[in-house]
Amino acid sequence: MADPKPKRRARPRARSARALRLLAVGVAVFAGLLYYQPLTSYFERRDAVAQRNKEVVALRARKRELERRFEASRSPEALAREARRLGLVKEGEHLFIVKGIDAWRRAHGTGATIDGDGDR
Repeated sequence: MADPKPKRRARPRARSARALRLLAVGVAVFAGLLYYQPLTSYFERRDAVAQRNKEVVALRARKRELERRFEASRSPEALAREARRLGLVKEGEHLFIVKGIDAWRRAHGTGATIDGDGDR
């Protein structure tokens, strides 16, 4: 007896499965291409923000140091020290200008400084 149904070949299924796999890979590659630019932009921005945060931390530390120095310079003693350094004198004091100190030191063989502790 002859079989009324012809037998199917397995080949068309193999082709359609391969085509589906290729289509899936193509869609995945296309999706990857679509996400590439936003992802690179995100990482660049993230690095820029991290760099700016480091700058902010450094600037805040500098600000604190400057504020500390400013507060220290507002004391009367600090102002008097700075005025003396600039060559100013208090009211009622006499200013004496002494010349030839270095020559005197060389002549007398002393390395002492004006205030005696190595500072001029």
